[in-house]
Amino acid sequence: MTREKGGPGGEPGASRFEELRSRGQRAVEAGRLEQAAVLYDQALEWARQEGDKRQVDLVLCNRAAVAIQLGRGDGELPRLREILLRNDDKVNCRLAAYHLSIYYQFQKNYKKSRFYAKLACDRAELLGVQEWLASSHNQLGNAMLGESFVEEACREYEHALKLMPAELSLGRALIVHNLGYCRVLQRRHDEGYAFLYESIRSIRRLGATRYEVLPRLDLCFAHLETGRYHAAQRHALGALRLAEETGQVDSVKNALYLLGEAANLIGEEREARGYFTRLQQDYFPGATYLPGFLLAVDVRKLINLHA
Repeated sequence: MTREKGGPGGEPGASRFEELRSRGQRAVEAGRLEQAAVLYDQALEWARQEGDKRQVDLVLCNRAAVAIQLGRGDGELPRLREILLRNDDKVNCRLAAYHLSIYYQFQKNYKKSRFYAKLACDRAELLGVQEWLASSHNQLGNAMLGESFVEEACREYEHALKLMPAELSLGRALIVHNLGYCRVLQRRHDEGYAFLYESIRSIRRLGATRYEVLPRLDLCFAHLETGRYHAAQRHALGALRLAEETGQVDSVKNALYLLGEAANLIGEEREARGYFTRLQQDYFPGATYLPGFLLAVDVRKLINLHA
């Protein structure tokens, strides 16, 4: 999961516009995405009536970011591409490239995701804003990790963390989370645990419950890797509950995979079959063989939690 602030402050006389955008940003950071969408729609209406093209493009990028996170990003692609191709404002160009990268990451088109993430990095370098450069390198890491380029992704996350300001922020917490997952994949488990727990503590301090789901799934995976199956089960159950509450469909699916694996490793075959059966019925309705197959294999080798 990625998140960042959408642009610089507004010009004098645009206080209503900036108020709406700021409230939208706070809603995003708290995980209230539907509320953020309404606020950005209001900001867009103001910009079209009272503002200029730069403000319209800026809030279009903000609105697209929320739509992409909610799985409704298809209609935003033409607008983002148009902003990028016009190339008349560096801030908005970077934002458009950044959110295009996220969209293609979610579509599992990692080649395109990397392309746009690199564009975002280039624009951020020109702008010289460290936080934007950090988030762009974090997104480049996400695209690389989707293709299982673990070492390359790890270097991007390490670079992003060095660039990100040290104070508490959701952006920093998400980079720390990504780096923690990479450390687990590198079998540097102590470092992985430290990063993942740090990320969850930061997210809780920020009150951004929605963003706790992925670090909890990664903690479950780490516990499975180190033989702590009951701890893995506990974190996966917490992730499943939060994912269901916030409508994160892919995370519900991954939680069911991990819960089934944890139960199977504990020796609770009936419970494991129940999780795998729900997974099959909800996501693979024609694959009736799936529960039995998953009981017989190492599920951890079949999934990439960041893909």
